[in-house]
Amino acid sequence: MERESMEYDVVIVGAGPAGLSTACKLKQLNEEITVCVVEKGSEVGAHILSGAVLEPRALEELFPNWKELEAPLNTPVVEDEFYFMTSPEKSTKLAHWMIPKPTHNDGNYVVSLGNVCRWLGQQAENLGVEIYPGFAAAEVIYNDDGSVKGVATGDMGVGMDGEQKASFQPGFELHAKYTVFSEGCRGHLGKQVISQFKLDEGKAPQHYGIGIKELWDIEPEKHKPGLVMHGLGWPLTESGSTGGWFLYHAENNQVVVGLITDLNYSNPHVSPFEEFQRAKLHPTLKHYLEGGKRVSYGARALEKGGFNSLPKMNFPGGLIIGCDAGTMNSVKIKGSHTAMKSGMLAAETIAEALAAGKTGGDLPEYEANFKASWLYDELYSTRNFVGAMHKLGTFIGAGFIWVEQNIFGGKLPINFRDDTPDHTCLKAADQSKKIAYPKPDNTITFDRLSSVFLSNTNHEEDQPCHLKLTDSSVPLGVNLPKWDEPAQRYCPAGVYEIVEEENGDKRFQINGQNCVHCKTCDIKDPSQNITWVVPEGTGGPNYPNM
Repeated sequence: MERESMEYDVVIVGAGPAGLSTACKLKQLNEEITVCVVEKGSEVGAHILSGAVLEPRALEELFPNWKELEAPLNTPVVEDEFYFMTSPEKSTKLAHWMIPKPTHNDGNYVVSLGNVCRWLGQQAENLGVEIYPGFAAAEVIYNDDGSVKGVATGDMGVGMDGEQKASFQPGFELHAKYTVFSEGCRGHLGKQVISQFKLDEGKAPQHYGIGIKELWDIEPEKHKPGLVMHGLGWPLTESGSTGGWFLYHAENNQVVVGLITDLNYSNPHVSPFEEFQRAKLHPTLKHYLEGGKRVSYGARALEKGGFNSLPKMNFPGGLIIGCDAGTMNSVKIKGSHTAMKSGMLAAETIAEALAAGKTGGDLPEYEANFKASWLYDELYSTRNFVGAMHKLGTFIGAGFIWVEQNIFGGKLPINFRDDTPDHTCLKAADQSKKIAYPKPDNTITFDRLSSVFLSNTNHEEDQPCHLKLTDSSVPLGVNLPKWDEPAQRYCPAGVYEIVEEENGDKRFQINGQNCVHCKTCDIKDPSQNITWVVPEGTGGPNYPNM
């Protein structure tokens, strides 16, 4: 059955901050430009997960009247606290002057990024953008000259056996003069485009963390709207791992609490999910959660390589932007404002090209526009964060970053790069200390399956598995004997299991129904044997207020 096609000036893959900012800016610049956004989630915002503290700089440029338009920025930051956890019971609160200046949150807002994207989606539609939620872009389409022509959405109604069901509907092609990839961290198609056009040639490998987050209703007397808390140290330091926790006081007596575990950790017995549950038992966090109720859960990988890992963002036929490219500022622990700005620069570049009569082809002007922007200055000035933290360790690395940012303003003539990919960092299981994680108490700490339930994750059961193994023998033949198959632990949703049969044989089981689309398996698998591809549209989590 031949796929139908539709023609647009610009097709945008992904309705996150970057993609929606691109769409809105394009229409602001020229309302005649036809713009289409495809989004794999069931609605705009369904798959959006972030802390989140939002710096409004890009939003103020895009919609100077955002307050009158009732953007959901309702909780200004009123206080910053930063802690170093020294043990399961003790922590040291750091003075404000001891924190790198970019980490300060003056003028920022505690938000639900999902709700911000829902609002941005409404603004885009008001401007005339066509948004199609529930349609997953599954394939890049190329012109005969090798340039990107557009994307194709996935077929619907295909059974697990690959056969068409009675409900089968073929995907459709979206052709564009320019295609913008803004799928978020480790985008399925963005990864292909980077490889196809060698956009990361000469760059440091991208580095990642996995962020795991919960939303809690807490007792009103403990709630401090606008209080932002961050911390380093225990429990990750016990395994020599790095990362940090956050607890943000939002509106309506709610807090968001989470842990980011850097995915360059070396001990294959580490479970980021269990590390997060353990972190909540520290008195600094537990104090706020006791007597409260957990109402939502989610997980998402984040790219943290920064400037040194940023690929070339233009290629023949389009651009790759936002977290799909890696524009997050890791020192600030923020990526929404940078993603938005990258999208606005994309819109300006494309609008200029269309006005000049160009259709397709490369957009080298984007690099010039990027270098002339505050986005470039911000990312360049914080380029050393990941390299310093990875090479010098938490204590010395943090000290270096403080000196670089607070005294030299990010202008030291030094460039720390980490050229070791995260997936190569695991040591052998028999050379690594096993970790005894406590059982969940179902009050402060919980198990994976009850957590996934709160993410509202669902996939059509009779569909091909969207977690592809290049070689099905690797999990048991390579990963299990060497690393005790770490997929059992790095996945925050219980997707991967080693099942022992009655006869003693072992089987590698993939519970694709549980997948929250965090992409950690695609990143951390030490054999690089797992590829995450899009399932049917609408599949995955449905995050409310996250």
